[in-house]
Amino acid sequence: MTIFLRAYLVLIFGFVFLPIIVSMLFSFNSDRFPTLPMSGFTLEWYQTIFADPDFWRSAKNSLIVAGSTCIIATFLGFCTAYTDYRYSFRGKSLFLAIILLPPTIPLIIIALAMLAWFSRVGMSGQIVSIIAAHTVLTAPFAMAIIRLRLSQIDESLEAAAWNLGASEWRAMQEVILPFCKPAILSSLFLTAAVSFDEFTVAWFVSGLNKTLPVHVLEIVQGTIDPQVNAIGTLVFGISITLVVISQLLIFFRLQRAAS
Repeated sequence: MTIFLRAYLVLIFGFVFLPIIVSMLFSFNSDRFPTLPMSGFTLEWYQTIFADPDFWRSAKNSLIVAGSTCIIATFLGFCTAYTDYRYSFRGKSLFLAIILLPPTIPLIIIALAMLAWFSRVGMSGQIVSIIAAHTVLTAPFAMAIIRLRLSQIDESLEAAAWNLGASEWRAMQEVILPFCKPAILSSLFLTAAVSFDEFTVAWFVSGLNKTLPVHVLEIVQGTIDPQVNAIGTLVFGISITLVVISQLLIFFRLQRAAS
């Protein structure tokens, strides 16, 4: 059974990551077309994208969007998680269901709804529109991570701080936030990675303020361009780094709690 499970995991990871690895290898292929065996090693495609002003503009937009989104989404996720942890009120189940709803809706539906709404309020085609849309998509992930962390806290700690004279805000600062710090950091990295990679919603609402995934789409329309492999390699490297850091923060905190 153990051998079967290991083989199954190898097949799953191979199915997911093998195309990505092949794409990364082709980003160094001197031939314009993806053929095996590779005709030679080159950095030409990386030099091409680094010399392209459109690449830098879209990369800057992606970084601004991802950075802003992760901060706002994590803040909203923390507020929602703490509300769920601390308070009971009528309609709480409905409140949480609405908060957690966006990841269950097809992205194309959200994208069309966002486009219609932003057009109506005069915000279509702005970077702030992408940030708002990505915040809606990623805040539930932040809420889930932080709420999981709050479920592990001793409920008497906050009450003890109140009994010792701390205000609710002081107790939040001295008890809740330090305890949630690993989850908050993990949420920042994870939501940044999701925002940095997101394409569908950004394509609908970005207008002329293209993000990097939208820039890739424009390159591949009607042609085969090795720049896509180079950009994809950079995007994958950034995204996987953020996700790995997020997971390591959770893992090491759980290890510390277990010991």
